[in-house]
Amino acid sequence: MAAGFSWRMALRGRVAGVCAGLLVPVGVAAAPPAAASPSGCPVATASTVLAASTPMLDYAENLGYDRTGNLWVSRLYRSVVQRYDSHGRLTGTVAVASPGAIRLGPDGLLYVASGDSSLNLVPGTHSGAIVRFDPAAPAPTPAVFASGLGMPNGAAFDAAGNLYVADTASGVVRVRPDGSVDTGWTARAADYGVNGIVVDGDSVYATEYFSADGRIVRIPIADPSAQATVATVTIGSTGVSALPDDLAVGPDAMLYDATTTGHLVRIDPVAHTTCTVYSGTDPLAAVAPAADGSLTVSTAVGNVLRITLTGK
Repeated sequence: MAAGFSWRMALRGRVAGVCAGLLVPVGVAAAPPAAASPSGCPVATASTVLAASTPMLDYAENLGYDRTGNLWVSRLYRSVVQRYDSHGRLTGTVAVASPGAIRLGPDGLLYVASGDSSLNLVPGTHSGAIVRFDPAAPAPTPAVFASGLGMPNGAAFDAAGNLYVADTASGVVRVRPDGSVDTGWTARAADYGVNGIVVDGDSVYATEYFSADGRIVRIPIADPSAQATVATVTIGSTGVSALPDDLAVGPDAMLYDATTTGHLVRIDPVAHTTCTVYSGTDPLAAVAPAADGSLTVSTAVGNVLRITLTGK
Protein backbone atom coordinates (compact mmCIF):
# COMPACT_ATOMS: atom_id res chain seq x y z
CA MET A 1 0.00 0.00 0.00
CA ALA A 2 1.49 3.35 -1.05
CA ALA A 3 2.29 5.92 1.60
CA GLY A 4 -0.30 8.27 0.14
CA PHE A 5 -3.13 5.76 0.30
CA SER A 6 -5.68 6.98 2.81
CA TRP A 7 -8.43 5.26 4.75
CA ARG A 8 -10.90 7.55 3.02
CA MET A 9 -10.09 6.24 -0.44
CA ALA A 10 -11.09 2.73 0.59
CA LEU A 11 -14.47 4.09 1.67
CA ARG A 12 -14.88 6.47 -1.22
CA GLY A 13 -13.92 3.88 -3.77
CA ARG A 14 -17.00 1.88 -2.88
CA VAL A 15 -19.19 4.88 -3.58
CA ALA A 16 -17.46 6.14 -6.72
CA GLY A 17 -18.20 3.02 -8.78
CA VAL A 18 -18.06 3.39 -12.52
CA CYS A 19 -18.42 7.16 -12.32
CA ALA A 20 -14.68 7.66 -12.34
CA GLY A 21 -14.73 7.90 -16.10
CA LEU A 22 -17.66 10.27 -16.46
CA LEU A 23 -15.73 13.51 -16.95
CA VAL A 24 -16.58 16.70 -18.82
CA PRO A 25 -14.24 19.40 -20.14
CA VAL A 26 -13.28 22.41 -18.04
CA GLY A 27 -15.89 25.11 -18.23
CA VAL A 28 -18.72 22.90 -19.47
CA ALA A 29 -21.75 23.74 -17.39
CA ALA A 30 -23.59 20.82 -16.19
CA ALA A 31 -23.46 17.31 -15.77
CA PRO A 32 -23.59 16.23 -12.18
CA PRO A 33 -27.20 15.52 -11.26
CA ALA A 34 -28.70 17.55 -8.44
CA ALA A 35 -31.38 16.23 -6.16
CA ALA A 36 -34.54 18.20 -5.61
CA SER A 37 -34.12 20.56 -2.68
CA PRO A 38 -36.38 20.13 0.33
CA SER A 39 -38.65 22.93 1.39
CA GLY A 40 -36.62 25.75 2.92
CA CYS A 41 -33.37 24.56 1.33
CA PRO A 42 -31.57 26.42 -1.48
CA VAL A 43 -31.86 25.12 -5.02
CA ALA A 44 -28.46 23.99 -6.30
CA THR A 45 -27.10 23.96 -9.83
CA ALA A 46 -23.76 22.31 -10.53
CA SER A 47 -21.09 22.49 -13.21
CA THR A 48 -17.66 20.93 -13.60
CA VAL A 49 -14.95 23.59 -13.65
CA LEU A 50 -11.92 21.28 -13.49
CA ALA A 51 -11.94 17.75 -14.86
CA ALA A 52 -9.54 15.10 -13.61
CA SER A 53 -6.79 14.22 -16.06
CA THR A 54 -6.40 10.81 -14.40
CA PRO A 55 -9.47 9.82 -12.37
CA MET A 56 -8.77 8.77 -8.78
CA LEU A 57 -5.03 9.46 -9.06
CA ASP A 58 -6.05 13.13 -9.23
CA TYR A 59 -8.02 12.75 -5.99
CA ALA A 60 -8.83 16.36 -4.96
CA GLU A 61 -8.61 16.13 -1.17
CA ASN A 62 -9.05 19.81 -0.43
CA LEU A 63 -9.03 23.28 -1.95
CA GLY A 64 -8.83 26.97 -1.18
CA TYR A 65 -8.28 30.40 -2.72
CA ASP A 66 -5.43 32.85 -2.38
CA ARG A 67 -5.86 36.63 -2.16
CA THR A 68 -5.77 37.11 -5.92
CA GLY A 69 -8.50 34.56 -6.57
CA ASN A 70 -6.36 31.67 -7.77
CA LEU A 71 -7.75 28.26 -6.84
CA TRP A 72 -5.37 25.82 -5.13
CA VAL A 73 -6.20 22.11 -5.08
CA SER A 74 -4.59 19.39 -2.93
CA ARG A 75 -3.84 16.34 -5.07
CA LEU A 76 -3.43 13.84 -2.26
CA TYR A 77 -1.91 10.93 -4.18
CA ARG A 78 0.34 13.10 -6.30
CA SER A 79 1.67 14.86 -3.15
CA VAL A 80 1.29 18.29 -4.75
CA VAL A 81 -0.94 21.30 -4.49
CA GLN A 82 -1.84 22.84 -7.83
CA ARG A 83 -2.71 26.43 -8.70
CA TYR A 84 -5.38 27.25 -11.28
CA ASP A 85 -6.34 30.64 -12.65
CA SER A 86 -9.90 31.88 -13.18
CA HIS A 87 -10.00 30.15 -16.58
CA GLY A 88 -9.15 26.77 -15.12
CA ARG A 89 -5.59 26.77 -16.42
CA LEU A 90 -2.91 25.03 -14.36
CA THR A 91 -0.37 27.73 -13.54
CA GLY A 92 1.74 26.27 -10.74
CA THR A 93 2.57 23.19 -8.69
CA VAL A 94 4.04 22.97 -5.19
CA ALA A 95 5.27 19.71 -3.68
CA VAL A 96 3.62 18.89 -0.32
CA ALA A 97 3.60 15.37 1.09
CA SER A 98 0.05 13.97 1.28
CA PRO A 99 -1.60 17.41 1.34
CA GLY A 100 -4.89 18.08 3.10
CA ALA A 101 -6.54 21.42 3.83
CA ILE A 102 -5.32 24.60 2.09
CA ARG A 103 -6.14 27.79 3.98
CA LEU A 104 -5.33 31.43 3.39
CA GLY A 105 -3.65 32.88 6.46
CA PRO A 106 -4.07 36.42 7.79
CA ASP A 107 -0.54 37.13 6.51
CA GLY A 108 -1.48 36.28 2.91
CA LEU A 109 0.46 33.00 2.96
CA LEU A 110 -1.14 29.66 2.20
CA TYR A 111 -1.11 27.05 4.96
CA VAL A 112 -1.32 23.39 3.95
CA ALA A 113 -1.82 20.28 6.07
CA SER A 114 0.94 17.77 5.26
CA GLY A 115 0.83 14.10 6.18
CA ASP A 116 -2.87 13.48 5.53
CA SER A 117 -2.17 9.76 5.18
CA SER A 118 -3.45 6.57 6.76
CA LEU A 119 0.13 5.88 7.86
CA ASN A 120 -0.33 8.73 10.35
CA LEU A 121 -3.73 7.62 11.61
CA VAL A 122 -2.43 5.63 14.57
CA PRO A 123 -2.71 7.66 17.79
CA GLY A 124 0.73 8.69 18.97
CA THR A 125 2.05 9.34 15.46
CA HIS A 126 3.79 12.71 15.18
CA SER A 127 5.06 13.02 11.61
CA GLY A 128 2.29 15.31 10.35
CA ALA A 129 2.85 19.04 9.91
CA ILE A 130 1.48 22.33 8.65
CA VAL A 131 3.58 23.97 5.96
CA ARG A 132 3.19 27.43 4.48
CA PHE A 133 4.37 29.32 1.42
CA ASP A 134 3.89 32.56 -0.46
CA PRO A 135 1.41 31.85 -3.28
CA ALA A 136 2.65 34.93 -5.18
CA ALA A 137 6.25 33.72 -5.34
CA PRO A 138 7.52 32.66 -8.79
CA ALA A 139 8.45 29.26 -7.34
CA PRO A 140 6.75 28.84 -3.94
CA THR A 141 8.81 26.89 -1.43
CA PRO A 142 6.97 25.34 1.54
CA ALA A 143 8.41 25.87 5.01
CA VAL A 144 7.30 24.04 8.15
CA PHE A 145 5.04 26.18 10.33
CA ALA A 146 3.96 23.58 12.90
CA SER A 147 5.20 20.02 13.37
CA GLY A 148 4.62 17.04 15.63
CA LEU A 149 1.04 16.46 14.46
CA GLY A 150 -0.59 13.11 13.73
CA MET A 151 -2.81 13.07 10.63
CA PRO A 152 -3.60 16.74 9.94
CA ASN A 153 -6.66 16.96 7.73
CA GLY A 154 -8.87 20.05 7.98
CA ALA A 155 -7.76 23.53 9.08
CA ALA A 156 -9.29 26.91 9.88
CA PHE A 157 -8.15 30.27 11.28
CA ASP A 158 -9.92 32.33 13.91
CA ALA A 159 -9.99 36.13 14.05
CA ALA A 160 -6.97 36.21 16.37
CA GLY A 161 -4.81 34.27 13.93
CA ASN A 162 -4.89 30.92 15.73
CA LEU A 163 -5.01 27.92 13.42
CA TYR A 164 -7.29 25.01 14.33
CA VAL A 165 -6.27 21.70 12.79
CA ALA A 166 -8.54 18.68 12.55
CA ASP A 167 -5.99 16.00 13.37
CA THR A 168 -7.79 12.76 12.63
CA ALA A 169 -5.39 10.79 14.81
CA SER A 170 -5.81 12.90 17.95
CA GLY A 171 -8.47 15.62 17.77
CA VAL A 172 -8.63 19.36 17.23
CA VAL A 173 -5.26 21.05 17.68
CA ARG A 174 -4.89 24.79 18.24
CA VAL A 175 -1.72 26.29 16.80
CA ARG A 176 -0.74 29.77 17.91
CA PRO A 177 0.33 32.44 15.37
CA ASP A 178 3.97 31.67 16.20
CA GLY A 179 3.55 28.01 15.21
CA SER A 180 3.54 26.57 18.72
CA VAL A 181 0.78 24.20 19.83
CA ASP A 182 -1.53 25.40 22.59
CA THR A 183 -1.36 22.11 24.48
CA GLY A 184 -3.78 23.13 27.23
CA TRP A 185 -6.56 24.09 24.84
CA THR A 186 -5.84 21.11 22.61
CA ALA A 187 -6.05 18.59 25.44
CA ARG A 188 -9.57 19.76 26.23
CA ALA A 189 -10.67 19.43 22.59
CA ALA A 190 -9.43 15.86 22.07
CA ASP A 191 -11.76 14.06 19.66
CA TYR A 192 -10.35 11.14 17.66
CA GLY A 193 -11.59 10.88 14.08
CA VAL A 194 -12.25 14.55 13.32
CA ASN A 195 -11.98 15.50 9.66
CA GLY A 196 -13.43 18.78 8.42
CA ILE A 197 -13.29 21.97 10.46
CA VAL A 198 -14.37 25.59 10.22
CA VAL A 199 -14.40 28.59 12.55
CA ASP A 200 -17.54 30.71 12.78
CA GLY A 201 -17.47 33.54 15.30
CA ASP A 202 -16.68 32.20 18.76
CA SER A 203 -17.05 28.55 17.78
CA VAL A 204 -15.15 25.82 16.00
CA TYR A 205 -17.26 23.28 14.13
CA ALA A 206 -15.82 19.88 13.23
CA THR A 207 -17.02 16.70 11.56
CA GLU A 208 -16.61 13.34 13.27
CA TYR A 209 -15.93 11.12 10.29
CA PHE A 210 -15.81 7.90 12.28
CA SER A 211 -19.07 8.48 14.15
CA ALA A 212 -21.86 6.07 13.28
CA ASP A 213 -24.37 8.90 12.80
CA GLY A 214 -22.16 11.54 11.10
CA ARG A 215 -21.91 14.00 13.97
CA ILE A 216 -21.10 17.68 13.56
CA VAL A 217 -19.80 19.12 16.81
CA ARG A 218 -19.50 22.67 18.10
CA ILE A 219 -16.41 23.45 20.17
CA PRO A 220 -16.59 26.80 21.99
CA ILE A 221 -13.25 28.56 21.61
CA ALA A 222 -13.50 29.88 25.16
CA ASP A 223 -14.15 26.42 26.62
CA PRO A 224 -13.29 23.54 24.29
CA SER A 225 -14.34 20.95 26.87
CA ALA A 226 -17.96 22.13 26.45
CA GLN A 227 -18.32 20.71 22.95
CA ALA A 228 -21.73 19.46 21.85
CA THR A 229 -23.29 17.81 18.81
CA VAL A 230 -25.26 20.32 16.74
CA ALA A 231 -26.40 18.02 13.92
CA THR A 232 -25.97 14.61 12.35
CA VAL A 233 -25.32 14.16 8.64
CA THR A 234 -26.93 10.89 7.62
CA ILE A 235 -28.01 9.00 4.54
CA GLY A 236 -31.57 10.22 4.23
CA SER A 237 -33.64 9.27 7.27
CA THR A 238 -31.70 6.07 7.95
CA GLY A 239 -29.66 7.47 10.81
CA VAL A 240 -26.54 6.01 9.19
CA SER A 241 -23.61 8.36 8.66
CA ALA A 242 -23.17 9.94 5.24
CA LEU A 243 -19.44 10.20 6.10
CA PRO A 244 -19.14 13.97 6.63
CA ASP A 245 -15.88 15.36 5.30
CA ASP A 246 -14.81 18.99 5.01
CA LEU A 247 -16.87 21.98 6.18
CA ALA A 248 -17.30 25.61 5.13
CA VAL A 249 -19.50 28.56 6.01
CA GLY A 250 -21.68 29.37 3.02
CA PRO A 251 -22.93 32.71 1.66
CA ASP A 252 -26.08 32.36 3.77
CA ALA A 253 -24.00 31.94 6.96
CA MET A 254 -25.00 28.28 7.20
CA LEU A 255 -22.54 25.39 7.37
CA TYR A 256 -22.03 23.26 4.27
CA ASP A 257 -20.56 19.78 4.44
CA ALA A 258 -19.16 17.64 1.64
CA THR A 259 -19.86 13.95 2.23
CA THR A 260 -18.23 10.78 0.95
CA THR A 261 -21.65 9.55 -0.14
CA GLY A 262 -21.75 12.35 -2.72
CA HIS A 263 -24.01 14.86 -1.00
CA LEU A 264 -23.55 18.53 -0.17
CA VAL A 265 -25.47 19.12 3.03
CA ARG A 266 -26.53 22.43 4.54
CA ILE A 267 -26.45 22.54 8.33
CA ASP A 268 -28.15 25.03 10.60
CA PRO A 269 -26.18 24.61 13.84
CA VAL A 270 -28.64 26.74 15.82
CA ALA A 271 -31.83 25.00 14.73
CA HIS A 272 -30.00 21.63 14.58
CA THR A 273 -31.39 20.87 11.13
CA THR A 274 -29.89 19.64 7.88
CA CYS A 275 -30.96 19.42 4.28
CA THR A 276 -29.28 18.06 1.16
CA VAL A 277 -28.82 20.71 -1.52
CA TYR A 278 -26.91 18.58 -4.01
CA SER A 279 -26.49 14.86 -4.72
CA GLY A 280 -23.98 13.61 -7.24
CA THR A 281 -22.35 10.38 -8.34
CA ASP A 282 -18.82 11.10 -7.10
CA PRO A 283 -17.74 11.12 -3.45
CA LEU A 284 -17.24 14.71 -2.30
CA ALA A 285 -14.19 15.71 -0.29
CA ALA A 286 -14.13 19.44 0.46
CA VAL A 287 -16.04 22.67 -0.03
CA ALA A 288 -14.84 26.28 -0.17
CA PRO A 289 -16.76 29.54 -0.67
CA ALA A 290 -15.91 31.42 -3.86
CA ALA A 291 -15.84 35.19 -4.29
CA ASP A 292 -18.98 35.15 -6.48
CA GLY A 293 -21.10 33.53 -3.77
CA SER A 294 -20.95 30.02 -5.18
CA LEU A 295 -19.37 27.01 -3.52
CA THR A 296 -16.39 25.19 -5.00
CA VAL A 297 -16.42 21.47 -4.24
CA SER A 298 -13.69 18.88 -4.75
CA THR A 299 -14.26 15.18 -5.40
CA ALA A 300 -12.41 11.93 -4.79
CA VAL A 301 -12.40 11.25 -8.52
CA GLY A 302 -10.46 14.50 -9.00
CA ASN A 303 -13.09 16.73 -10.58
CA VAL A 304 -13.81 20.14 -9.08
CA LEU A 305 -17.38 21.44 -9.18
CA ARG A 306 -19.01 24.84 -8.88
CA ILE A 307 -22.32 24.74 -7.02
CA THR A 308 -24.55 27.79 -7.16
CA LEU A 309 -27.34 28.18 -4.64
CA THR A 310 -30.50 30.08 -5.49
CA GLY A 311 -33.80 30.63 -3.69
CA LYS A 312 -35.07 28.86 -0.60
